[in-house]
Amino acid sequence: DDDVLDIASKEGCLLITSDKDFGELVFRLQRITAGVILVRLAGTLLDVKVEIISRAIATYAEQLSCAFTVISRSSIRIRKLL
Repeated sequence: DDDVLDIASKEGCLLITSDKDFGELVFRLQRITAGVILVRLAGTLLDVKVEIISRAIATYAEQLSCAFTVISRSSIRIRKLL
């Protein structure tokens, strides 16, 4: 997880994951990141997941940089990182 976060940060890329451990890295360990999108859509069909994630990125693109975003079926939470 550390290496993946480092690479994404160095490349200036948003990291899209379903691994909740990245929340600990970003908040508790205060790791620097260009932005993380945590996808919480377990049990959702792949094509539906793609649609939900694509729509969220298109709608909130300007807010996702330097933020920790959680996408679920019922909500999208965006928390800016310091």
